[in-house]
Amino acid sequence: MNPVPPNSNSNSPAPGAGGAAGSSTAVTGVPANAPTTSPTFSPLYQQIKALITQSLQSGEWKPGELIPSEVELANRFKVSQGTVRKAIDELAAENLVMRKQGKGTFVSTHHEARAHFRFLRLMPDEGVPHYPESKFIEVKRLRAPADVARLLDLKSGDAVVFIKRVQSFDGVPTIVEELWLPGATFKGLTAERLVEYKGPMYGLFESEFGTRMIRATEKIRAVCADDGAAALLQIAANTPLLASERVSFTYGDKPVELRRGLYLTEQHHYHNELS
Repeated sequence: MNPVPPNSNSNSPAPGAGGAAGSSTAVTGVPANAPTTSPTFSPLYQQIKALITQSLQSGEWKPGELIPSEVELANRFKVSQGTVRKAIDELAAENLVMRKQGKGTFVSTHHEARAHFRFLRLMPDEGVPHYPESKFIEVKRLRAPADVARLLDLKSGDAVVFIKRVQSFDGVPTIVEELWLPGATFKGLTAERLVEYKGPMYGLFESEFGTRMIRATEKIRAVCADDGAAALLQIAANTPLLASERVSFTYGDKPVELRRGLYLTEQHHYHNELS
């Protein structure tokens, strides 16, 4: 990885960035004389953030591992410690890394207890939130329908893994989910492996398939339970449910999961934090 040339102003681009003369290669590794239609300004800390993210994406530092200190990263990239700190602040805010007091900064992992509820938004009206029990109804490989292929940035007909499950809280069926995963990324994912794995599903994806979910977009609407959902949730047909469609992304904004869920909210609510 190329170090960033020294720069005393943390808000200024490194020499060569944005088409500046005097350097053959910018911090991103793109030749300075490469043709461009819309030169853009990138603050130095953003360039450092991008370089650290590249190291996370390449697996230089694995989930759960300690990354180099701010001083070490500043020396590596030839920038100030303050610039590195600002880059790490943003990475921590995006849950890509996490700071531990007195220990350093670590690559975030779905195996951390606090991460279990980052993507699980259905919370009990009373009591302590806890992870639901899963019963897998279907796990199979098939060709991606057109709408699934579009959302996962695949070609229509590409292989996908389809998973359907019911999740229960304290023995009460509460969630029906259908998951679609790119087949090329999740080769070898079987019903047997899902059943025997006892941790969160995203932990399995991270550990065994090298895929870490880092953000998601979601649509939510109110629906009535059809006969199929009613049977799985053990409720009357037309019972009000909350329906969600979520696309989860890994590094580089690559979509790696489509999840469609139906939530029974008689004893639960959908919880979100806005900032």
